[in-house]
Amino acid sequence: MSLYITSLNSGSNGNCYYIGNGHEAVLIDAGISCRETERRMHRLGLSMLKVRAIFISHEHSDHIRGVSVLARKYKLPVYITPLTHQNGGLAIDDSLRITFTGYEPVQIGGLTVTAFPKFHDAVHPHSFNISGNGITIGVFTDIGAPCDHLATHFKQCHAAFLEANYDEDMLQNGRYPYHLKNRIRGGMGHLSNRQALDFFIAHRPPQLSHLFLAHLSQDNNDPELVQTLFNQFAGDTRIIIASRHNETPVYHITGDKVADVQTAEQPTQFSLF
Repeated sequence: MSLYITSLNSGSNGNCYYIGNGHEAVLIDAGISCRETERRMHRLGLSMLKVRAIFISHEHSDHIRGVSVLARKYKLPVYITPLTHQNGGLAIDDSLRITFTGYEPVQIGGLTVTAFPKFHDAVHPHSFNISGNGITIGVFTDIGAPCDHLATHFKQCHAAFLEANYDEDMLQNGRYPYHLKNRIRGGMGHLSNRQALDFFIAHRPPQLSHLFLAHLSQDNNDPELVQTLFNQFAGDTRIIIASRHNETPVYHITGDKVADVQTAEQPTQFSLF
């Protein structure tokens, strides 16, 4: 019972999340360049040759920037909805482009990827649960507001990437124009720290060993602030900030909270990947 996960980058400058089981892996979004994806995976001891597919959540550039080159270079299938592909303007070979449908599981070797809809100002946005070896990982970013879909899937998770995009006071008092502030906080943009924390407290599953706080705003949030906020309520769930500047270590999610925390303190470089 285990999966290996990392955030290769998380933020408005690019998003890419790796989930694997030792034999195969998937990428959720590919918002950094092919070269940077390769560089970061190499530093972690991960191999692109183990990646079997890319799943795209929506068409914004920070989620699709590297997908065309990655798919072409490694002959990777790209799971994407027709509307997202059309609005993203992506050059993906027809033979590599596969449609997915919300709530219909996709099998990638020993991994099962299930998409579900979310609130965001994109044409056809989805979040994902990835399961394998008795472990479930959620990737929940770019969410305008929590919903029943999100709560249902979060409750299945042993670890999750959850958006905590902005501090409400920092956004209100910051330099962004009024229309952009309203876009971010208007129910189709992003989750605030407080919204994410309230959701975590209300719906945290007992088996959740790791929570990665993701897609932090560079201008309207502070990693130390949000880490401190969540640590007060974390209990035995490990809180990790998914950086917008570099990759996280590889975390071994086993379903055993004590073992997971000890493993995460000194992450292993998994050359077997």
